[in-house]
Amino acid sequence: MLSEEERKEIEAECALYEHRRPATSEALKIVQRHRGWVSDEAVKDVAEILGASADEVESVATFYTLIFRQKVGRHVILICDSVSCYIMGYETLKEHLGRVLGIELGQTTSDGRFTLLPNACLGVCEQAPAMMIDEDVHGHLTPEKIPDILSRYA
Repeated sequence: MLSEEERKEIEAECALYEHRRPATSEALKIVQRHRGWVSDEAVKDVAEILGASADEVESVATFYTLIFRQKVGRHVILICDSVSCYIMGYETLKEHLGRVLGIELGQTTSDGRFTLLPNACLGVCEQAPAMMIDEDVHGHLTPEKIPDILSRYA
């Protein structure tokens, strides 16, 4: 069940549109901001508020790569696997991150601190190879830079 605060924020977002359904992606972001991810129950609750079916909301939730449909760590690392990043060292970076974190792509560290996910493009090809942690982009990466970057995220 959505909290009163989540409902209020979604209603405020809906007020910006002539119809409620265009607020779907923003409503999902609101839920995720509060919970860290969007559960099946939350999809149904959002659908009810928007006057949409759960399938319609689910289709939006699964379309956007930054809407998480399963629990993730406190910090999500998106490692760019675009052509530019791949050429500039993606494989080395991915393997190094996996060793440092003790996980593979799609997994979360045992302490719940990090989830490591691939991303098709971060839009910063000039900084390849790159990754994004939460909303922070880190570019021109090397294995040597990783420990310092990770230490910034408690």
